[in-house]
Amino acid sequence: MHTADFAFDLPEALIAQSPARPRDSARLLRVAPGLLGDGGVRDLPGMLRPGDLMVVNDTRVIPARLRARRLRDGGEARVEIMLNRAEADGTWHALVRNAKKLRTGDVLAVEGAPELAPRVVETPVEGAVRLDFGPDQAALAAALEKAGEIPLPPYIARPEGPRPEDREDYQPIFARTPGAVAAPTASLHFTPELLSALEARGVGRTTLTLHVGAGTFLPLRGEDPRGQRLHAEWGEVTEEAAAAINGARARGGRVVAIGTTALRLLEAATGADGVTRPFRDLTDIFLLPGHRFHGADVLLTNFHLPKSTLFMLVCAFGGTERLKAAYAHAVGAGYRFYSYGDACLIDRDDEEPDR
Repeated sequence: MHTADFAFDLPEALIAQSPARPRDSARLLRVAPGLLGDGGVRDLPGMLRPGDLMVVNDTRVIPARLRARRLRDGGEARVEIMLNRAEADGTWHALVRNAKKLRTGDVLAVEGAPELAPRVVETPVEGAVRLDFGPDQAALAAALEKAGEIPLPPYIARPEGPRPEDREDYQPIFARTPGAVAAPTASLHFTPELLSALEARGVGRTTLTLHVGAGTFLPLRGEDPRGQRLHAEWGEVTEEAAAAINGARARGGRVVAIGTTALRLLEAATGADGVTRPFRDLTDIFLLPGHRFHGADVLLTNFHLPKSTLFMLVCAFGGTERLKAAYAHAVGAGYRFYSYGDACLIDRDDEEPDR
């Protein structure tokens, strides 16, 4: 297996810079054995069955990008901080641009919120640092709202910084639990009207939490994806959610993962016996072709980057050749790609060969 196996040509004009309005007016490509069908997100109720269960990620995106200055030795260095995840001891794992300019013990002045004054508590490694903002997490949350930026992906061009509407546009309708630095973008397509139509169809819904980390933006290094590791992300599947998922399966319903983040956590919490168990921990699961899926039967997801871990994941789930053909169709038909783009609904392919 080679990273180059997952390359494809994508015209820059197909990279969505703003979402469809209203959200559920986006296009939807149906991908199943023997089927490649064009439709719209509003067609989703007709594509699902009564008794199916949607599993959505209720993480909420925080304004996680900060700009700061390091004051030391009579000079200063500017750094850009991307908070990644909160650690159990109250510190934060973060990715820092210009991290080589930092060392343990440095104190930073955050632009727009100098009262934060985070301290570097761990020597930077590969651009990652651990920062101590102090014990008052409520004060940190308030300061982030004041000084932080919504961490839009680098392929959404905002030369002057995020627009005011991005704070709402980049926040899914299911967002409840703060902690993500990237949105579970499949959820961006839902509206109250679409949810009402799904409920009327007899499609159920339960939630889990996976705080999407900054590592989702990082490119793969090297030509063998099997040698890669993902940044760990914190997730939780409650007893109630596990019971709902197992109950739907027992009644013959399909488990529909809304987004790759929901799918990854379902795989971490579900055994080879097909039973989903409560989960509350970090996960760095990396799903490649050859993986046998047990946590979900159907996946709703956006269109992903060439040679990315997420494109590899959808190939693993729906079949590599099938997804390559689907993406070629999407490019030819002018579907919009990435976070603000269109979506596809993929059936699991249990025949995907080992790679």
